[in-house]
Amino acid sequence: MSENLILVFVRNPELGKVKTRLAKTIGDSNALKVYTILLQHTESVLNVISGDKVVYYSEEVQHSDLWCETVYQKKLQKGADLGARMEDAFETAFKNSYENVVIVGSDLYDLNPTHIEDALKALEHHDVVIGPSIDGGYYLLGMKKLYPAIFKNKQWGTDSVLETTLKDLEPQNVELLEALNDIDTYEDLKAHPELIKTIKE
Repeated sequence: MSENLILVFVRNPELGKVKTRLAKTIGDSNALKVYTILLQHTESVLNVISGDKVVYYSEEVQHSDLWCETVYQKKLQKGADLGARMEDAFETAFKNSYENVVIVGSDLYDLNPTHIEDALKALEHHDVVIGPSIDGGYYLLGMKKLYPAIFKNKQWGTDSVLETTLKDLEPQNVELLEALNDIDTYEDLKAHPELIKTIKE
């Protein structure tokens, strides 16, 4: 068992249930296509990172998919909202004696292994590490112990999440990584012409 654990939250890739804001512009089928590509990209990033890894599914655990069961543990997200689900995942990880726990989202085409490696390095000298999203949230969160307050009283999916999280973490020693843009809307998608090309094929 490694001292490091990487968590990734994914939505089960089902038509009409992923990237709903994006789907309003490009349709459900194309939104599913984009999300499938994002999942494949996320897996390719995590696959080269050493340490233990867990995939947390939104609806049900899938066994015959791109997340190989010899590499990834598989669990179901539990909780009424995103905060409760993340808190449960971190709490479970620390109960299982992991020392450094990092969670990352699954909708970042700009994510690369360096972001994960930098997060783990940051935890050697900081209490918490956060990868800010350009939209005011965060794409990555890493901790060495549980801070329950950061998962409560948040308006998830809004531009206030990062700001209120940082307030909850005062006076902890927090490291911020490079800001990245997750793909939620067509405006986000336009930054990646290769993805637009894919959905037009």
